[in-house]
Amino acid sequence: MTTVTDTSVRTDDNPFALSHLDALEAESVHIFREVAGEFERPVILFSGGKDSIVMLHLALKAFAPAPVPFSLLHVDTGHNFPEVIDYRDRVAARHNLRLHVAHVQDFIDDGRLRERPDGTRNPLQTVPLLDAIETGRFDAVFGGGRR
Repeated sequence: MTTVTDTSVRTDDNPFALSHLDALEAESVHIFREVAGEFERPVILFSGGKDSIVMLHLALKAFAPAPVPFSLLHVDTGHNFPEVIDYRDRVAARHNLRLHVAHVQDFIDDGRLRERPDGTRNPLQTVPLLDAIETGRFDAVFGGGRR
């Protein structure tokens, strides 16, 4: 895979040089396109939070004006604000994307997971995530995090 590494600054002498941010964006677009060409059922992790919003924005940019050829997957802890869930659903509908949701609560209810004494559910997301990947037969998963 090719990686974009030219981070020189645009000048009058070099008007085509990429800024650091432009280079990172170009690399991300390239990765989205490569995955689309090499995998059958990729999926983008999408919670409606800031990191996943950026991931979706990059995917939209990578394939514009065509639709994004991936579904979205959210592992819902059950501890989200209703406004975040509403936003998640509106974004998926606006871009005509299929949204898969795995609910941590379902795994607690059927005994596959136990509620933690401290009440946090973020560590409980792994089992529902792996189950959703297997059930959905996803062969590539995009996730975003700040660095």
